[in-house]
Amino acid sequence: MTDDTGFLDTTRTFYDAIAEDYADRFRTALDAAPLDRALLAAFAELVGPEGEVADLGCGPGRVTAHLASLGLRVFGLDLSASMVAIARRENPGLRFEQGSMLELDLPDGALAGAVSYYSSIHIPWERMPDLFGEMRRVLAPGGHLLLAFQVGDEPLRLDRPFGHPVSLDFERRRPERMAELLERAGFTVLSRTVRVQEEDTSSKVPQACLIARR
Repeated sequence: MTDDTGFLDTTRTFYDAIAEDYADRFRTALDAAPLDRALLAAFAELVGPEGEVADLGCGPGRVTAHLASLGLRVFGLDLSASMVAIARRENPGLRFEQGSMLELDLPDGALAGAVSYYSSIHIPWERMPDLFGEMRRVLAPGGHLLLAFQVGDEPLRLDRPFGHPVSLDFERRRPERMAELLERAGFTVLSRTVRVQEEDTSSKVPQACLIARR
């Protein structure tokens, strides 16, 4: 694993700055996303209620809360202290911690499931093998991973979102390349879905979701 972690500081600073606006903007996003909810439901059924699940890069906790409503024992983790504070405030019955998904404070094989819902998009491509290796480490044999991201070859750069003086690149990936990396890391990819561009919604590029088993 390399020690180039400047991107973590950039990501943390970005989300600390926009946390409240981001939470307000996306609070009900899942309500208008039936296909996303179906994939999360399939993941929840695969994992089952017995083991613990980590929502990695949980932001304000909306996906964490949704997974909990599906019967999972789930906790959230995020780089941003401001995001974690909002998640705790809005979901007082759930556990949220601050930390990096690249260095999880968990024993080997501790989890039945892990979710990276549009959170790996700030990890440089050369660090993705490190990320998937760490995810595999903390998943028990037979544990499941859900990975969601935007499809594409060029990143989206956001400058001054909501008027805040910060900027960040949002990486877009190819599902076939992500699936190949997962398989190299020791996962079996069970499902690869792509939701096409929707002109009448905020989804202006295709959205991918991979479900894999350790």
